[in-house]
Amino acid sequence: MIVEQLSLVDFRNYAVADLSLVAGPNVFVGRNGQGKTNLAEAIAFLATLGSHRASNDAPMVRDGADAAIIRARLAHGERRVLLEAQVNRQGSNKARVNGAPVKPAELPRYAQVVLFAPEDLQIVRGDPSARRRFADQLLVQRSPRMAGVLADYDRVLKQRTALLKSARARGIRAEGLSTLDVWDDKLVDLGSQLIRARLALAQDLAGPLAAAYAAIAGADHRPEVAWALSIAGGDPEEDTDAATRAASGREVNDLFRVALTARRSAELDRGLTLVGPHRDDLLLRIRDLPVKGYASHGESWSVALSLRLASAELLRADSALGDPVLILDDVFAELDAERRGRLAELAGGYEQVVVTAAVEEDVPDRLRARIVRVEAGRILAETDA
Repeated sequence: MIVEQLSLVDFRNYAVADLSLVAGPNVFVGRNGQGKTNLAEAIAFLATLGSHRASNDAPMVRDGADAAIIRARLAHGERRVLLEAQVNRQGSNKARVNGAPVKPAELPRYAQVVLFAPEDLQIVRGDPSARRRFADQLLVQRSPRMAGVLADYDRVLKQRTALLKSARARGIRAEGLSTLDVWDDKLVDLGSQLIRARLALAQDLAGPLAAAYAAIAGADHRPEVAWALSIAGGDPEEDTDAATRAASGREVNDLFRVALTARRSAELDRGLTLVGPHRDDLLLRIRDLPVKGYASHGESWSVALSLRLASAELLRADSALGDPVLILDDVFAELDAERRGRLAELAGGYEQVVVTAAVEEDVPDRLRARIVRVEAGRILAETDA
């Protein structure tokens, strides 16, 4: 897949912007705060329907505007498709494909993008929620129907948790709350689908992750990825060791239901749903040690970057759209010369690569085929090397 044209209206610090991109490397150069990452964010939004920098959409709308427009012409081989997203400050977003209105959830069917940014360090160093978000975004990109499963699970989870809080406030015990069984059935059904999909994803990531890490770090530190499941006992958010026992020998649905029964009293005491994929954690290890708390800064960068490169490899293998667009946002300044060269070698194999950098010389020569200079929300120049 190649983004041939990108147009923005009232997006971040851009009142209006029109940009042509080419196959191969495209480098956005500008001082910090000028808007180069905003261009990368706009491209990625079409594939992920979200921002890698903000938890809601409002910050993407330019100050004083009610909505932002992202419009992109994509090439899938000889086929062209025009995508448009209207990002509203309030209310639901809107979308069009070739001028026809569609649900925004349809856009990722046409756009596949993998973006690595400094914020991705939170995947390896942050709370479990960052790792769950990474996994779930990749699940949706590989199988768009999972967006519906995730949305339905979140809705049921909120309803069930609201019921638990209400019961706690009224002093109702487990035997007096028969309506909870209905929500348990829905939670188990949807949650089990999500757990099974996540387990399969971890298995699929293992090989590409190890290959990408060895290529970037120049060493085999035996990176591993596996899920810690709350339905297997314990709580990954509170006691990782107790939850690393993987689901095996019994169906996920059965384990889920047994775990809910075992924790019902505790859930009523706390007014929280304590079992399910919303409590799970994606465990990352190198050299048989957890990355979080044990890995150096350089190793953490290598693991986070390798997760994104492994994601790109999975999408490349799965997709009929061609390679995903690979975006490297402000990455090279953090890497030594050797790792820069290795990353450039890997990235150069993709159909289209977008790189952002404050200093042009930080980007290896191999990736400096086309330079786009950005200043204060304006495209100053587009030049080919």
